Amino acid sequence: MKLSDDEYDEKSNKKIAIVIGILSAVAIAYLSSNNLDASYIFIGILIGTLLSFKIDGIHHIVTFFTFLFLLFILGMPSLSLATLGFCAFSAFIDEIGNDNKRIYKNKFFKVFFEYRFTMKIAIFILSFLSVFQSFTCFQIANFDFLSISTFFYFLLFEISYELAGFTFKKYLS
Repeated sequence: MKLSDDEYDEKSNKKIAIVIGILSAVAIAYLSSNNLDASYIFIGILIGTLLSFKIDGIHHIVTFFTFLFLLFILGMPSLSLATLGFCAFSAFIDEIGNDNKRIYKNKFFKVFFEYRFTMKIAIFILSFLSVFQSFTCFQIANFDFLSISTFFYFLLFEISYELAGFTFKKYLS
């Protein structure tokens, strides 16, 4: 999605932005329909982005509807509204803070929101409490702690997002 955003924002190339957005929608719809944790994360991001009014270009609109259509066709796992709400709220906070000139006056908040740490913290908390359906590291009194694989995969997703932005700025713009 980062490449789609940069194509749209930096190069004003709507067609390529839409094509890349559709490819992103296909990938995240597939993941969301096949993995409960991915559903929470990607649908949470979708809701947070929608509520913060950051779906602001034709590429976002086409991606949004493609994702919803494919998720409807492929099916979506049953979700806990509390967990989905927690993910969506963290994504919403990140979107409100990201690229916000008033918040960026403070260097800590600039870095915090530029790299969207609210959702990273939320995913870590959910992983630590074993809300996610991933590998569990240890158990105390029949309560699982630190199911780290979802958090690890989320960090890889975030690193990939940043690398896509770096690649775009360095080689594609």
